[in-house]
Amino acid sequence: MLAIGLGVFALVGGARLLLAWLNLRHHQLHGQEVPPELAGEIDAEQLAKINAYTIERLRFGLVRSGLGQLLIVAFLFGGLLGWYDAWIAGWALSPVWSGVAFFSGLSLLAAALEVPFDLWGDFRVEARHGFNRKTAGLWWSDWLKSTLLAVFFTALLSVGALAVVQAAPQLWWLWVSALTAVLGLSLTFLSPYLIEPLFFRMQTLRVEGLEASVRSLTQRAGVEVSRVLTVDASRRSSHSNAYFTGLGRVKRVVLFDTLLAQMSHPQVLAILAHELGHWKKRHILSRMLVMQLLTLFTLYLVFRLVPQSWVTELVGLGPASFPARVLVLLLLGSCCAFPLTPLFSLWSRQHEREADSFAVKLHGDPADLADALSKLGRENLSSLHPHPLYAVFYYSHPPLASRIRGLRALALTAPQPVGVVH
Repeated sequence: MLAIGLGVFALVGGARLLLAWLNLRHHQLHGQEVPPELAGEIDAEQLAKINAYTIERLRFGLVRSGLGQLLIVAFLFGGLLGWYDAWIAGWALSPVWSGVAFFSGLSLLAAALEVPFDLWGDFRVEARHGFNRKTAGLWWSDWLKSTLLAVFFTALLSVGALAVVQAAPQLWWLWVSALTAVLGLSLTFLSPYLIEPLFFRMQTLRVEGLEASVRSLTQRAGVEVSRVLTVDASRRSSHSNAYFTGLGRVKRVVLFDTLLAQMSHPQVLAILAHELGHWKKRHILSRMLVMQLLTLFTLYLVFRLVPQSWVTELVGLGPASFPARVLVLLLLGSCCAFPLTPLFSLWSRQHEREADSFAVKLHGDPADLADALSKLGRENLSSLHPHPLYAVFYYSHPPLASRIRGLRALALTAPQPVGVVH
């Protein structure tokens, strides 16, 4: 059984590394080419910057992924899981609190192991190409707050789930699924008020004429907006973005200050129209529902399989605790689910195309969104030449050139916006 478990992990890990290497090699071969859709936007100097940033980021990602997978293999198959499980058992805690300690400790360990990679990524890769603006103090403050939040929510979910396992041993998979849904919805509602302010300073948008235009746009889409805010993202990075938060019909619009510095007002509105498209097309809701169904299915499989003796034999262990068995199933289950990755990526890219189409109908000018995406790609040094197979597996958005080509094809036929877009 050990050979099977190690073989599955090695096969999937090798496939992931191969895809990353193919993507890197593709950029090395084609990085000096400008896609026709961006010929008027990117000159030779900018192309050199994009190529240098993309290749360095991909190399770093390949090393990070490879080392990360080696660490997981060592933990699962090298005896560290058994040692860790026995160490936690030696604390002589109750089954619930032993499980909380097990999962919370792993959450803390994972955060600690990510530190050297994150530091290198921010202060070497991102800083070398002009993106990182964090000071060391701000970086460690963010790390501490995000780590404490991760450990807290891991402990919260663990104590609730393990208590349910004890209280309902035959139906815990159903009730734990409901618990994850409640926690997820609660975080969606509370995050703008309790979590985001821990990392960002948000202020009411004070750009003349833009807030009124934003509210007009959202009203035409039939979305009620409580506040239009700007966030000081430039304290951390020069990358830009915009998003909506909130549940139900009432939303908050959040604009990065870097986006406002880079874009014209029509381009900002076109980007917001795209984000509105995700809400109006119920993409967020459909993804949440599908993820909840997958969670339910996964928990049911864990319920059925966790008592089997061969579960621990897959990683070379003998008797092990319930949390250790769950961890083995989840990690190896993620490998078995790897072939589904392209399907979810395809679904996401379809959502992005639908949101682009909605934005064109609502905003009325495909050129604004196409120009905004071109500018975002240029300012963020976005990848111009993903390997086709890598894009099929991992790209949640259509490649930049393909997306701009589709938008510009709509320019001749786009109707002017009238009333509410459904």
